[in-house]
Amino acid sequence: MKVRTRLVVSFAYVLLVVIVALTVPLTIVLRDRARSELEALTLTNAQTIAAVLNQDRLGDDPPDRRALVRDMRRYAADVGGRVVILGADGIVLADSDGEDLGRDFATPGRPEVARALASQANAEVRMSEDEGGDIAVAAAPIIDEGELVGVVRISRGVQTVQDNVGRATAAIVAVALGGLLAGLGIALALARSLARPLSRLAAVAQRLGAGDLSTRAGKLEGGTEVDELAGSFDEMAGRFERTVRAQREFVANASHQLRTPLTGMKLRLEAAIAETPDASVRGQLQAADKEVDRLAQIIERLLTMAGQIEEGEIEEGQMPRADLADAVSRAVQRWRERAAQASSALIDGGAHDRATLSAVADPDDLDQVLDVLIDNALIHAPGRVEVSVTADGERATVSVKDHGPGIPADEEARVTERFFRGRGAPTGGSGLGLAIARELAERWGGGIEVHAGGPGTRVDVWFRTSVDEDASSSPAP
Repeated sequence: MKVRTRLVVSFAYVLLVVIVALTVPLTIVLRDRARSELEALTLTNAQTIAAVLNQDRLGDDPPDRRALVRDMRRYAADVGGRVVILGADGIVLADSDGEDLGRDFATPGRPEVARALASQANAEVRMSEDEGGDIAVAAAPIIDEGELVGVVRISRGVQTVQDNVGRATAAIVAVALGGLLAGLGIALALARSLARPLSRLAAVAQRLGAGDLSTRAGKLEGGTEVDELAGSFDEMAGRFERTVRAQREFVANASHQLRTPLTGMKLRLEAAIAETPDASVRGQLQAADKEVDRLAQIIERLLTMAGQIEEGEIEEGQMPRADLADAVSRAVQRWRERAAQASSALIDGGAHDRATLSAVADPDDLDQVLDVLIDNALIHAPGRVEVSVTADGERATVSVKDHGPGIPADEEARVTERFFRGRGAPTGGSGLGLAIARELAERWGGGIEVHAGGPGTRVDVWFRTSVDEDASSSPAP
């Protein structure tokens, strides 16, 4: 997930939590407040009506009773509900709706009436089975000369109040959603301002990785921390550029300086070949002349390494291929005399599957790898040394196996490290041979494996037989 997306999501989450934490309690308080006010208003209306009534107004005389009903209807219109007058026994004396005259209202389903008959004015919002919903009811005792003579009961629906609360709640939610959208807009703008410098820095890093050593991030204007990061990146890029350029200059200078003595050596060998009458000596001189030519080729490759390989100029269709079986044959021939001088027998183990022995590698790199492996075997384990080639699917492997004392288990994983020399190693070595072989193999997507578990040691160097989509289109530097 991108940094910008994470920032927006995080901000939205915090904003949503805050809005919910404020909106839900506000809505609950608004609902409870509206119900409380409705209860208080209904109770006030009931007490007001009770205050103007007395025993005479509740008499049985028909004219008085009709006047009482007219008054209750007028009161009901004023309060927007139903007004019922009860006697001291709970019997309905007057009803603004004219429905329940003579009915006993002092029932368990009307607890407010029972409390009022006990001289306790009260109000509540409750469920009414008769009305099929919530109603607000209030009951107040009618007191005449200190005695309870009746009860005023008022009931009204709460739907209007609920509708008002619903509209207020909807308005609150709308404001909250508007705030959320506004907050998300601000968060998006803020996230973009924070992520834009990082995206620019990532683009600069990609260009640096692609070989543009002069690219720099500069001042990204993304805050102090981002500018410090950009400054550290530019400092690192500068050191990296200087290091790479120094390496290239060293390779070029060293290669150029080696050309002169090699040229002199070749001229001397050619003169010696022409002058010597001994055929055996001539053969040795001619072999030495070929090695000088091979060394000259290696130096020429060093001169172009910084340009062609490190700049990634080799395309997939131009990836070099090497014949592993042919390279092994040439290496065995090249080292056979040296093996004889070391009282060793160099055996060409042949190829198990010649049809798949073409691998992705530079032939000169492969020759150098084989030289390192054979040289190591003759130095550390003189005797029988076998060189062979195998193929397994997408990999082709050259193996050099000796029958010497082997490598201690605790050193097996380190023998390919630069400058590592194991216990009992002969003097004079640098500890770079296997490390160079490993790097040459990895340059072409291969690798090296050391097997020292059995008698002697076997070193396998494998290469890819084809260029797949996951492999780099250019060799690693």
